[in-house]
Amino acid sequence: MSEGNLDYIERINELARKAKTVGLTDEEIVERNELRKRYINAFKNSLRDQLDNIKFVDKDEPDSDPN
Repeated sequence: MSEGNLDYIERINELARKAKTVGLTDEEIVERNELRKRYINAFKNSLRDQLDNIKFVDKDEPDSDPN
């Protein structure tokens, strides 16, 4: 994960801690929701990329590529 991703994850965590203690302002709620959407989209894209790169190999098939 890139450093930029870690920054917004850290901010999500900061907002979560603040929400549990003193509460969030309306602006912080909007920011939290946007950051959560960004995180979820990044997660989905990463998972999609991993799934797209899966190669099924049947070791009993002579035409299959083991690598």
